[in-house]
Order: sequence, then structure tokens, then C-alpha cells
Amino acid sequence: MCFLSCQAVLGNSTSGEASSVRLVDGSSSCSGRVQVLHDEIWGTVCYDGWDLLDANVVCSELGCGEAKEVKLAEYFGNSSGQIWLTEVKCFGNESSLTECRADKWGQNVCLRDLYAGVICQPRTRLVSGINSCSGRVQVLYNGMWGTVCDDGWDLSEAAVVCREIGCGDAIEVKSSAYFGEGSGQIWMDGVNCSGNESALSKCEYHELELNDCNHSEDVGVICQSVLRLVEGFDACSGRVEVLQNGKWGTVCDYNWDGSDGTVVCKEKGCGNIKVLTYGAYFGATSGQIWMGNVSCNGEEATLSTCAFEGWGTHNCLFAKHAGVICDLPVRLVDGDSFCSGRVEVLHDGRWGTVSDDGWDLTDAAVVCRELGCGDVIEAKGGAYFGQGSGPVWMNSVDCVGNESSFIQCNVDHWQHNNLDNLHDAGVICNEPYSTNRGSVQGLESSVKVLLRIEMKTDPKFNPNDHRAMSKLSKEVRTVTRVTMSCIFLQTSSGCIIDSLYLHSLETHRLRRSCK
Repeated sequence: MCFLSCQAVLGNSTSGEASSVRLVDGSSSCSGRVQVLHDEIWGTVCYDGWDLLDANVVCSELGCGEAKEVKLAEYFGNSSGQIWLTEVKCFGNESSLTECRADKWGQNVCLRDLYAGVICQPRTRLVSGINSCSGRVQVLYNGMWGTVCDDGWDLSEAAVVCREIGCGDAIEVKSSAYFGEGSGQIWMDGVNCSGNESALSKCEYHELELNDCNHSEDVGVICQSVLRLVEGFDACSGRVEVLQNGKWGTVCDYNWDGSDGTVVCKEKGCGNIKVLTYGAYFGATSGQIWMGNVSCNGEEATLSTCAFEGWGTHNCLFAKHAGVICDLPVRLVDGDSFCSGRVEVLHDGRWGTVSDDGWDLTDAAVVCRELGCGDVIEAKGGAYFGQGSGPVWMNSVDCVGNESSFIQCNVDHWQHNNLDNLHDAGVICNEPYSTNRGSVQGLESSVKVLLRIEMKTDPKFNPNDHRAMSKLSKEVRTVTRVTMSCIFLQTSSGCIIDSLYLHSLETHRLRRSCK
């Protein structure tokens, strides 16, 4: 063993310099296969002897907090090229991996694919956004979360945040407490990033606690989401797909459960998980399968931070796709039917209202379409359907009209503490379908058999909790939202899709079984 002789280029809180260590092929800049730079060539680190002490040094050097897990690099996909280090031995207090003990550069034997990887716990997060990849920026320092001032903040800084937390490209910068005012300490001001830093803490900024900001200047960002729901009935249902290395792929449905679905719904900014789907319920695709044997505890902010076999590692058969049906984040209350009422949106785990400032038919039409309620008839203001009791979440709503979800519309900012409920917005939509009993026919895409949906109504159930669903001519669409206690799906050949009870607090698996 010997001390490494190369010079590390260390970053710090004010220099913005790069590091000679990086993490690649992970879900964020704070997870991945460990690579070190030597002789201007990036190479890997052998897994032999790799432990949390070594991983902690890497995470700290990159500004990524503490190590959460050590991983074999095959977890992050296949690798080739130079192996620089083996038998790394850190005490944990080194400022750089290059200060740790290890065998000589490049003079080692390492079993194929046994490369070192790490998942760090980032010191940056987004809160109070419309999904897990948007919100007010918070950073962790001295064990306390605090906000960041918007002075000088632009897309370069936003890009670092988005990459650090495992989201896609930075789409938009939000200033002036767009996502609401934070509380507590303002940790950073005058942040200046090149855009290539591994973490926000590696950028230049004014010294901690020395700023002239207040929480009305809290900065926020909107990043591209790395999770989507496709072929669904609306923005909150469909086949789960994740983005990795610039390519979208599916999630295997083996061991898919309610905790996994809960994380997906939360990441999408939807309500509670209602139904888990399996197989090709939302259509089959032959593309990449990215995740297998996903195991979430339900508290994770994103699906990619849950435990799973590794990117692209699975034993999944074709058309075994995980899917979800989540509650929608918008509802109509206190109206004459489920297609009329006061508009309420779910934000930060609480239902709140929408101010009628600027409220028009274009905005109302997005709500009607999202709820499966046909065309808009009237946009109502002045608390026409009564005053709500929660916060006023949205003001000066400005929808283009083609949004898939109402919460995607532009607003001046979220959370209006100075507004009351006297101006709550409402809407009256055209109800395309209303009956106490009906049937819908559709074509099930994988087994090509005719399905019949029987609906039994029960007035004690909340109509906004349920949807009637069909597939017609391979087009997935919402037929109506009706009050119903159960759905029976049965084929003409006797193949029964298990009875599905859609009660407001229950989650049920949607499986196919023939007998």
C-alpha cells in the first residue's frame, strides 16, 4: 500500500473549482460509478475493500453530503476502460479520495465489473412544488434546512440543483418566493455556478449567514421530470416510465406494491395511489426495461431513490409493465353534480382554493377536461359555490388550454397568505354521461378479448374518488367519473379481471385471471 501521489483539484464553498473524482451513470450527480482522473484519463475504482468510509470521502468531496449506500458499479450499468485504483482505504476524514491509501495507480487486478459505486444523500432538496422536480430550493447546513436567496440566480444554478437531486434539465427559474416563503435560516446568497458542478455547495456564493435577503426572495426551480405516465386516462394514470441516460424505459411489475405506487403518485404531483396495474394494462412496449424488483418504503421523493436491482438489471418478461392510477390533484366541491363546483387543488399535501383573479373559460376548460367532464359551460367567481376553508393556493391563473393537468397552468406564484376565500373560483362543466347503471365495451390490447364493464352505483361514495374506464379502438380514455361501489370486468370467453373495489382509502391490485 502507498499514499497516492497525484494532486487533487479540490472544490470548496467559494472557489467553484472542479474535483478529480466524479460519479457517472447514476440517477443524479450524487450517485453512480466512482471515477477518478489521472494523467488526464478518467478511470474506475475497484470494489475490493470498498466501504462506507471510502464512499463518505467521495460524497463529501463532491458536496453531496454523506454516503447512503455503497454499490457494485454493475448497479449503474456496464463499464469498460481503465481501472485506476484498488484496495482503497480511507479513514473518512480525508478531503479527497486521492488522500486515501491504495495500491499504485493502474497496477492492480480487479474482477470484471466489480467496480466501486456510491449513492450519496444530497444536501439540496425542492419543497412545496407541483411535483418532486419543482419547488423552493433548500440546502442543509449544520443539520438545519434553509433557503437560498434569488440574487443573481439563473439557469446555470438551476441546472446544478436539478442534476444534484436526480431530475432532468432545468426548465425555469422562479424568484420572489414563487413556491411560497420558507422559514428559518437563509443559507446562501449571490450563488454563481458554471453549470458543471456536482452539487450546489460546490458553486461560488457569499459566506453562510452573511446576506441581506428575506424570505420573500426565496428562489425556486422547475426541472424536467424523469418519470412519466403514458397511455393512461389522464395525467395521473398510465404505464410508469423512467428516464435514464437520456432514454425512457419501463418498470417491471414484479413485487410492485402500494408503497411503490405511492412514490410514483407523489413524484408526479398527483393525489393518493388508487390502483396498481400489472402486465400490459396500459399497453405493451418492447423498449428498455430500466428497473426491476423495485422496493420503496413510501417516503422517498422519487422512484429512482427506492431500492431496485440496478439500472437495466432485471429478470422481467415482455409486457410485464408496472402502472398506476392516482387520484387527481384537482376536484370540484359543493356543486350540484361532480362536474360543477368550487375548484380545489392539492398542494403540499393540503387541499386549497383558486382565486378568481383572471379566471376565464380557458382556465375552466382545463379543469373540465382533466376531470372527464366534457366542455366548460361557465366559469364562476366570487365564491359562487361557497367559500372554501383552506389556503388560497393559486392566483392569476393563466392556462394556454392544452395542459394535461390544471396544476401545469401558469400562476403568479403559489400560496397567497394575503387572500381570503371571498373570491374562490368555480366552474360548471357539461356532463357527457350520467346514469345509475351502464355498460361500456372496449378492446383489451394484450389478449384481444372483449371486455364488459358493469357499474353499480351507491350514493354514499364520493364521486370524485372514482372513474369508469374503457379501452375503445385501442384508445385509452375516460368515459366518465361516476359514483360506484365496484367494477366487474369480464370477457366473453369467461376470463375475469378480478373485481376491483375503488373505495377512497383503499388500494387494490388490478390483475387478470382466467378460469
